[in-house]
Amino acid sequence: MTDAVPLEKTPPVAAALPERVGVLLVNLGTPDTADARGVRVYLKEFLSDARVIEDQGLIWKLVLNGIILNTRPRKKALDYQKIWNTEKNESPLKTITRAQSEKLAASLGDHSHLVVDWAMRYGNPSMRDRINALAAQGCDRILVVPLYPQYSAATSATVCDQAFRVLAEMRAQPTLRVTPPYYVDATYIDALAISIEKHLATLDFTPEMIVASFHGMPQKYIDKGDPYQTQCVATTEALRERLGPKAPKLLLTFQSRFGFDEWLQPYTDKTIEQLARDGVKRLAVVMPGFSADCLETLEEIAQENCEIFLHNGGEKFSAIPCLNDSDEGMDVIRQLVLRELQGWI
Repeated sequence: MTDAVPLEKTPPVAAALPERVGVLLVNLGTPDTADARGVRVYLKEFLSDARVIEDQGLIWKLVLNGIILNTRPRKKALDYQKIWNTEKNESPLKTITRAQSEKLAASLGDHSHLVVDWAMRYGNPSMRDRINALAAQGCDRILVVPLYPQYSAATSATVCDQAFRVLAEMRAQPTLRVTPPYYVDATYIDALAISIEKHLATLDFTPEMIVASFHGMPQKYIDKGDPYQTQCVATTEALRERLGPKAPKLLLTFQSRFGFDEWLQPYTDKTIEQLARDGVKRLAVVMPGFSADCLETLEEIAQENCEIFLHNGGEKFSAIPCLNDSDEGMDVIRQLVLRELQGWI
């Protein structure tokens, strides 16, 4: 028979932390520094993800390590330097995502047991660091919020992959929820329309049309069943309807391709070039798939594609800012979070 151990002799148990609910905003990522070394570290992590580049075989590893990581970082570092937040020594994506987190926390301040934080899928602050930090603060439930309106395996799914990899390392796992894509959510579509209308009102010209530019994706990923293209089309159609028949014509395009595979078409840069050559003189571009301004919006669209348009005969060009931490943008995030926290708060 086993002897009973008196209670006074049992090992002390650490005091339980108060039960809290964590909310983790997650965006794609950014280099820590705007130099070749910082970009190389970021690109290696990003391009080594099998969700981003599905064929991670020997040939890709040779191309990545032997060519891309030896040539691309220097060029991309120059692009980052054009848009870098020199005051904070960080990319605008990091600045904006932090602001979104802080404003969300302030707007949910009446829920004292909520803890709001933010992370990057690639780079810093890492998801591993911030999930562990939320758990250390007593969050036994965490809502992960991928800041992508449209779902794709290369964005939303890899956030989930990483979240569960972190949980797999934990003895005491928090319960996890993930917000769904919100590509036709009424609050999101309304926020986009308001942001467009507000921006156009500040211009000294009326655009003849608006290009809705989404991040591109290899066509073969869509052929395998990724719903991303369908959701981009749905967003554009909903936005077109919300803007109404008096608004400039809205065109759907895809940007940011690289490599030699066929990507989703029509391509943004080729479309903008052709529009200028066809006689369009005044153009605006909105980027509905980006929740925060970043290299792809501030440099690729606002600078590079602006130059393409003007060089080919265009006269007036404007890139419409992303929703960022605007009142309308924060309302989208807040409503999404409150809806998915039902039953927890």
